[in-house]
Amino acid sequence: MEPVNKVVVVTGGGKGIGAALCRRFAAEGAATVVVADIDIATAQDVAAEIGGIAVACDVADEAEVKSLIDTVVDSCGRIDVFISNAGITVKGGLECSNEDWQRMWDVNVMSRLFAARAVVPQMLKQGGGYLVHTASAAGVLTEIGSASYSVTKHADVALAEWLSVRYGRQGIDVSCICPLGVATDMLDEEDPIHRYLHLHVITPDEVAECVVRAMREKYFLILPHPDVADFFAMKTNDHDQWIRGMQRLRQKLTRAEARREAA
Repeated sequence: MEPVNKVVVVTGGGKGIGAALCRRFAAEGAATVVVADIDIATAQDVAAEIGGIAVACDVADEAEVKSLIDTVVDSCGRIDVFISNAGITVKGGLECSNEDWQRMWDVNVMSRLFAARAVVPQMLKQGGGYLVHTASAAGVLTEIGSASYSVTKHADVALAEWLSVRYGRQGIDVSCICPLGVATDMLDEEDPIHRYLHLHVITPDEVAECVVRAMREKYFLILPHPDVADFFAMKTNDHDQWIRGMQRLRQKLTRAEARREAA
């Protein structure tokens, strides 16, 4: 799909990868870019910069997601591209509260379901469209430092796969973005796992470039970090060996953090 003259909606569009996607689609000649974000001030800043439309939306609330989609369809007549980009992270594993787990589930997974539930019928009616999920390399590999992030991003990828299988022959294309470290405020310099990701960090603009290219070529898995494809191949080729390797990596990072704190 070419972005030119398309109506594009990006959730979490006020900053990070979402803002970069909004800017890139505007630069590619999209007819309308809708910048949706729970923080309306950031959405308005990006929309003013690119000549887009800012809409406040808490993607964890199905009524707000449906309202966003209805509003855009009413004003623009259609939605050609819907990018479920909004996402959050929480540190920790088994000790994380049920409330944290639920919030992660609602934002990182249910928001994608809410969007698809509302926009897919419209796309079928108009003869096609494109869905993009911003997941993570954690969705095809894992995230050592956050259990809930790893689990919800796996679910995000799984939902995108299902949507592609179910609707791919009915004119709705689906892609899923799975980057490693990206220079956004989700990277925490104090976290040893995130410091490791900084070794592979890329910019949000680089991610946006990969997305536009992938949509033109219509391929599902968008891997801005080519190494992820190698890691994923290792995982599928010998899952046990891959897990042992991840165990060693976690041990190495934990020991390095202990030495850093003792220094």
